[in-house]
Amino acid sequence: MHAVVQRALSLAEESFVTASGPGGQNVNKVATAVQLRVNIYALGLTPAVFQRLKALAGSRLSNAGDIVLDARRFRTQEANRADARERLAEMIEAALKEPKARKKTTVNRPGKVQRLAAKKVRSTVKANRGKVDW
Repeated sequence: MHAVVQRALSLAEESFVTASGPGGQNVNKVATAVQLRVNIYALGLTPAVFQRLKALAGSRLSNAGDIVLDARRFRTQEANRADARERLAEMIEAALKEPKARKKTTVNRPGKVQRLAAKKVRSTVKANRGKVDW
């Protein structure tokens, strides 16, 4: 596990709330859903990783800079807590991976000619559509 992920998990604040979903009548009595909060400013990320994490978080990022994850898939607090922590770790790991730089490709002359010929065929097909003028 990466050091940033460990830091995030140690800084995470958990609160348990009542949830809809699996649990039967127990759902109305017991707070099984977990709400996990982590402030991304406290993680000390590089600017590039910070931007990627912001993009990955999307609507789960609050104006205060907190990533808020709700976990309510399971019937128990422990399972939902593990699920929320796992999802946070996956999100941070994905942000830490640097995307591959796109390599610009060049097309040789026969490829250009072939492409232009295909475009010409397509344009004549489309030009011949429509009303027929007798």
